[in-house]
Amino acid sequence: MTLLNDASHPVGLLHGASYVGGELIRLVAAHPTIDLVAVTSRTFAGQSVAAAHPHLHGQTDLVFSETLDPAGLDAVLVAAEHGQGATAVLHLLDQGFDGAIVDLSADFRFDDATLYDDWFGFTHPAPDLLSAFAYGLPEVHAPYPTKYVANPGCFATGIGLALWPLAQHLNGLTAHVTALTGASGSGVQPKAATHFPTRDGNVRAYKVLAHQHLPEVQTVLGPQTDVAFVPSSGPWTRGIWGTAHIALPTGVDADTVADWFTEAYSDAPCVRLWPGELPELRYAVHTPFCDLGWVVQGDHLVVGVALDNLLKGAASQAVQNLNLLLDLPETAGLLPTTPVPAYA
Repeated sequence: MTLLNDASHPVGLLHGASYVGGELIRLVAAHPTIDLVAVTSRTFAGQSVAAAHPHLHGQTDLVFSETLDPAGLDAVLVAAEHGQGATAVLHLLDQGFDGAIVDLSADFRFDDATLYDDWFGFTHPAPDLLSAFAYGLPEVHAPYPTKYVANPGCFATGIGLALWPLAQHLNGLTAHVTALTGASGSGVQPKAATHFPTRDGNVRAYKVLAHQHLPEVQTVLGPQTDVAFVPSSGPWTRGIWGTAHIALPTGVDADTVADWFTEAYSDAPCVRLWPGELPELRYAVHTPFCDLGWVVQGDHLVVGVALDNLLKGAASQAVQNLNLLLDLPETAGLLPTTPVPAYA
């Protein structure tokens, strides 16, 4: 149930009827110091959130509203579709909202507005606002210089984290990536290519070398990198599993690679390292972790990545970012051992 107290941070969620919205409601409603006080959905307005998310039946008394009054809120999470996130944020700001914003659409992930025409098929309605948002990959970009964060895409999170330690040390990094994602990555609305009889027992590549998360990966790694990416649909519901193949220069061995990953993520609570092996998908699904492992043979390096596309690829990363914006422990509400600040 939603109980408000003097020590809590009241938060709202826009467009909460999606798969990611359901995970956000589940996580934030159980958060020790954040109170989810309002969730919107035009389709389900006036109905319990369990109408869209039956797994939340009995876990919250929240009811979907059609609109959100941001007055008194410390933060708002925006789970709109690409192209709608910017409109939602503009409306919030027009209402005078001055709290923190975490946008889970792609609408504020780039400073260059032309990327939206080229990669997402729409002209950005607020190009002057793009520079106000920080790209929210916590392990790379936190602490943030702003109270507005653009939550990364799921593939971009996994590939960016898998290659970032290498990009810091290898000038002219070239990587060949193949990654598979579950059906939930395609959203709630059924589509012919993701229909169960089409997807079950099948693997299908799509947007080969042209996925919209490629510009995000480039943003994380820098212009000196070259990533060739083949995304594929996997015959499961949730989770991303993939590999990146890299040719190592002379003098770089397995110990060096291990040092680079340890240096990059020793203080990253939502990244787990698996040196000498590639992580399995099943251990990452339903967790807030991105699992990274690697194998080196001669001059050939294979980095493996596994994460839950709905959690570290979306909702739990948004909560991770929200914690950082509200000066809370980074993993509050995500890991059971996270210490919660004591309030008088």
